[in-house]
Amino acid sequence: MENKRNKFLTVTAAALAVTAVAVVPASAASPFSDVKESHADFEGISTLYAAGIISGYPDGTFKPDTNVTRGQAAKMIAGALKLDTKEVEDPKFTDISASNPYYGSIAALVGLNVITGYGDNTFRPNQTITHGDLAKILASIPTLPELESAKNHEASEKVTRGQLATFIAEALTKSNPETPETPETPETPETPETPADAFSLSILHVNDTHARANELPKLATAVKEQREAKKNVLTLHAGDAFNGTLYFNEFHGQADLALLNEIGFDAMVFGNHEFDLGASPEGHQALADFVKGAKFPFVDANTDFSADDKFTGLFTDLISSEPENGKIYSGIVKEIDGEKVGIFGLTTEETKAVASPDKVTFSNYIEEAKKAVAAFEGMGVNKIIALTHIGFEDNANIDNDQLLAKNVDGIDIIVGAHDHTKLDKPFIVDTNTAGEAKEATLIVQANEYVKYLGTLDVTFDGNGVVTEYNGELIDLGKVAEDKAALEKLAPFKEKVDAIMKQEIGVKLNEALDGSRELVRTQEAALGNLITDGMLAKSQQYSDKKVVMAFTNGGGIRETIPAGEITVGHVMTVLPFGNTLALMDITGAQLKEAFELSVGQAPNQFGGFLQIAGAKLQYDSSKEAGSRIVSFEYLDQATGKYVAFEDDKTYTVATNAFTAKQGGDGYEVFRKIYEEGHVTDLGLSDWENFQEHLLSLKEVKTTTEGRIVDVAKKQ
Repeated sequence: MENKRNKFLTVTAAALAVTAVAVVPASAASPFSDVKESHADFEGISTLYAAGIISGYPDGTFKPDTNVTRGQAAKMIAGALKLDTKEVEDPKFTDISASNPYYGSIAALVGLNVITGYGDNTFRPNQTITHGDLAKILASIPTLPELESAKNHEASEKVTRGQLATFIAEALTKSNPETPETPETPETPETPETPADAFSLSILHVNDTHARANELPKLATAVKEQREAKKNVLTLHAGDAFNGTLYFNEFHGQADLALLNEIGFDAMVFGNHEFDLGASPEGHQALADFVKGAKFPFVDANTDFSADDKFTGLFTDLISSEPENGKIYSGIVKEIDGEKVGIFGLTTEETKAVASPDKVTFSNYIEEAKKAVAAFEGMGVNKIIALTHIGFEDNANIDNDQLLAKNVDGIDIIVGAHDHTKLDKPFIVDTNTAGEAKEATLIVQANEYVKYLGTLDVTFDGNGVVTEYNGELIDLGKVAEDKAALEKLAPFKEKVDAIMKQEIGVKLNEALDGSRELVRTQEAALGNLITDGMLAKSQQYSDKKVVMAFTNGGGIRETIPAGEITVGHVMTVLPFGNTLALMDITGAQLKEAFELSVGQAPNQFGGFLQIAGAKLQYDSSKEAGSRIVSFEYLDQATGKYVAFEDDKTYTVATNAFTAKQGGDGYEVFRKIYEEGHVTDLGLSDWENFQEHLLSLKEVKTTTEGRIVDVAKKQ
């Protein structure tokens, strides 16, 4: 303990020496609009401002007479000592997580024994601090001179922001005897550039949560902490809450909805996966129920629900200033602290290729965005947010956020999703498609699967132009779970946990890799097993000669670990509720499809096809569209592989998503479906897979050379 204390003395003394500052005279100009020269703490506030230790609020005020919380005091003291607040050891307080804005400062001061928590292992960052408490903290800092200003207050009296600034300024100016209290030619601190009519807004955002309901209690904690520390907060979800775990398989969005309602959102846009159930017998009933039960509105300017009667009464293509929860609008206007903020939504047109929207249709995102911006401006709204599910840098031939920003003037902020991009800081677009300068648009996105909470703090001037901004991602892996959210999750979790634990009776000696990097780029043992099961089941259910089976790698979502396989493992690998389908297709059409399958290799492509009953060789060094070297199927009669013939028709098995919707861009399959050459057998993909695993004496975890890139052999 003695060594640690000696280290603390050295570090703190050095910090105080570095931060010694010069006093700003009382005749200097006020750095804040609410701190006049006559204010008792003017000198201390001005001194710390001039030293860069404090900055005040975005509206140009300091609020000197408001009481200081323990968290705020820790931040100001740590800033004065210039402590490292990033690389810190967890102080292990039960009420402070890494997402708390004061976490780094508190941890740094705890590490130096300057501050401590309470006996119940809490720190209580939002509790106001008294002069007695502050005196103990200041007394623990070595080399700190006796403060005359601190003697004039009762121990039980609350400390104000101005008083704390005065104490710290006095300590820093007296810590270095060589520093004159009044410099001969003092520098006048600059007046903050933020005008009086400025408006500050904090946006909290998530996207692509994909039924990770079990992670939402951490999100709840982080959101609560941010709301306590900031004002004018908007909380937005950029889509894809559906599909990806057993929570969706069992509850079709209701588990997630219970948690999202508990957290509290201001708006959500639909992701493509919200439309995954359109081809089911119930159609979009689960989505309609999700909308009806939401305690927040939905925004979507380029999505038309009018042809699906399940959304009758839920959908309007208007922009509303008085939006109702559980309803869908093109956009909404939120009034925050007397200011109007417009929010409109966009869903990728790619949805028709990668989901099952059924009667729901999608229009051009740029055209609809221009209409939305014009509508907001006509309502006198000059602060506009696009809540999008089109991808940060997704397919430029369809839609993405960067093209949206370049093509549409008037959008201040784009809160995005779809391609699961991790933007650690806001991305700025300040040129149009011709490379000419334009007003900047900020783009943010928070990766995937509730790994992060995105934060964006912006200041608008009186004309609605962003003048200041700061954004970051909060790592939710370091955040504690919210108790109220856990209570909401409990009944859903109980059922999911029970299913997850049900062993099917098959054991793996090695894991079956289902990573995106594998199943979307090359042959995978897991892909082989899934398609083997599809081929076996289709041959059992059809009188036709089914020659091969294939499934899109993007539909394989998880790895199965070594050990006993459970129902949960199987369902998580194939979470989309697809069914088995038969397709009659010519050899030429098959080759066209498989040219698309390998056309992006070795890059990831969700439409990369895993196969059974056939062998494919291709050359990734060749131009896309001309890569297939050989393509053969196993002739069951002879036991030999023979080449597909262009003009011959074959029966193949695949999933209904690929066969009927032409999923992942397979237009050739969609045309075949429209011509009546697809039969949906109605057999669940995960159940087929489980049945196939149970039929095997040995589960192979290695590949067999079904798909070979000859370029890798050269």
